[in-house]
Amino acid sequence: MARNEQLIRQHKILQVLERVRYGKTLEELRDDLVEELGLTSLHTRSVRRDLEALQAAGIDVANHDSPRGKIWKLGPKAKGTYRIAASATELIALSLSRDLLYPLAGTSFWIGIETFWNKIREELPESVMNHYERYREVLHVLGVPAKSYEKQQGILATLNRAIHEHRIVRIEYRSLGKPLTTRRIEPLAVVIYQSSLYIVAAAEEVTDPEQRIRHWKLDRFSKAEALDEWFKPPADFDVRKHLAQGMGIFAGKTTKFRIRFSAYAAPFVLEEPWHPDQEITQLEDGGVEVVIPEAHDLEVLPKIMQLGGEAELLAPKAARQRLAGMAAKLVEKHGSND
Repeated sequence: MARNEQLIRQHKILQVLERVRYGKTLEELRDDLVEELGLTSLHTRSVRRDLEALQAAGIDVANHDSPRGKIWKLGPKAKGTYRIAASATELIALSLSRDLLYPLAGTSFWIGIETFWNKIREELPESVMNHYERYREVLHVLGVPAKSYEKQQGILATLNRAIHEHRIVRIEYRSLGKPLTTRRIEPLAVVIYQSSLYIVAAAEEVTDPEQRIRHWKLDRFSKAEALDEWFKPPADFDVRKHLAQGMGIFAGKTTKFRIRFSAYAAPFVLEEPWHPDQEITQLEDGGVEVVIPEAHDLEVLPKIMQLGGEAELLAPKAARQRLAGMAAKLVEKHGSND
């Protein structure tokens, strides 16, 4: 925990010094860190140790005499080290990535993306920019809805800081169809999925290690408060492995699915795999049988229903029965022409 806090402070010190010309005193740096990181207190000795750690890492930061006393400033090497250069193809790749990250608009993450993007544009010669602009006239990114998390910017900043500091967060959260509840969570990661932001976090009141990790949609937060209480993340938790267990963002119990697709539907499944580790067996009639190693019911069943009679769920039995029940309700509602 202490190591993460120190790294966060050091990064913030660099941000503060990068935006001032005449430097800052230890006390001024301390006050900026307390305000911008939401700390309750911080001693100047800690700030000095952070500055000394930055110096030890080779960053050009030093103290100087001034009418205000000893001030700390970034030297010319620190300001010149990160000069940016990019080719036209690199600029195109970056701009496409920026388009895909539009859901971050309005958040602190997006501020960093925009400032970096503007710096690159300022550094590039006119010929490179002209090539880039001509190329982007024929290359477009679709499927990213115009969604902004500007209203949740403060909540996201609190959650992001709590992730790094391993702090428990008290939240007000409204699940769909349920009343607003107050919960305590242990946040572990932020995930972008289909243009929405999710917080991967453990529900503090859940004791079963297999069920503790949940995915909380940022849209449903109305408040988040980082408490002066800390938690220890699971030693064996890997967010990439955790997310790879399913097809989407649903959390909870997963199971193995076996599905048969007709010759008509097979090409669609081959073009757009449902799961990165799916196993496909080619059938004599031109269809395919697909085994999905683990996924959530709510990820698989709606996709099967989209294909109608071109797909058949073979296993598991419980999911097959649930699918039949869903289909029966659809027939009941849509079977009449009245």
